[in-house]
Amino acid sequence: MADRLTAPTALEEHRKLAVFAGEWSGEEMVYPSRWTEGGPATANVKAHIALNGFYLIQDAVQMRDGKETFATHGVFTYDREDRHYKLFWHDSLGYYAPSPASGGWSGNTLILVRGSLRGNARHVYEVIDDNNYTMKIQFSPDAEGWADVLTGTYRRIR
Repeated sequence: MADRLTAPTALEEHRKLAVFAGEWSGEEMVYPSRWTEGGPATANVKAHIALNGFYLIQDAVQMRDGKETFATHGVFTYDREDRHYKLFWHDSLGYYAPSPASGGWSGNTLILVRGSLRGNARHVYEVIDDNNYTMKIQFSPDAEGWADVLTGTYRRIR
């Protein structure tokens, strides 16, 4: 009798994404860009591990002056084939990247870079401790010099 094939299981690299699971309250700074005026904002971020532990699914809503100004849906995973983390990013601006952001951990910081015809975006998530992290999204036309688009500090509320 042949051995049954077993379904893949999440790796330690997948489990590492659980540090971002939970509900978070954020204080953000939006930098002036072609998409929006600059200024302070708040955010609510909800994230959970899904699909047998392979994915972190994150939804965020940004508020400015009592109104929703930006929303995101991110799907994070680890690609066991190329050994890089991936971020599939969708937002209320309606753009989508032709491929996911890709990258990895450097100490306590997860850095993911994606390119499109509009330029390059870098997402930088730094884990401060179990209840706090920072995030910044940066833009670069050439993936050389990076300018902040959004920075935030997030505190776990659940």
